[in-house]
Amino acid sequence: MSERDQAYVTGIRTVGVPVTDQDRAVGFYVGVLGLEKRLDMPVEQLGGRWIEVAPPGAAVSIALVPAREGVPAGVETGIRLTTGDADAFHAALRARGADADDVLRWDGVPAMFALRDPDGNGLEVVEAGSAGD
Repeated sequence: MSERDQAYVTGIRTVGVPVTDQDRAVGFYVGVLGLEKRLDMPVEQLGGRWIEVAPPGAAVSIALVPAREGVPAGVETGIRLTTGDADAFHAALRARGADADDVLRWDGVPAMFALRDPDGNGLEVVEAGSAGD
């Protein structure tokens, strides 16, 4: 097997999201979104903690890392979360005070909506298994 044929990257484990207040972020990602906290350890080099949250059973987690110079909070993360019912989840998030845009519906595309965490980091929620109306 040549070096070119060898797979060096074998998966994606964690996506980092910069936050200004890690406790407030945990409150949102766990208390509002319903993710589970998997890891919470102090890391001196970060000036805070290494915190990972994820949907129950998910292979990929979100690390809530301290924002700092060059890694600001309030960014579009590119993270797409999935749900079985976009309308119900959207209503629940709004009832919990989340900053969520209206549900979008385009022909042939799953229902989806954008939301922001308390730092303004952008996330998308996409309905799994739907193909639009």
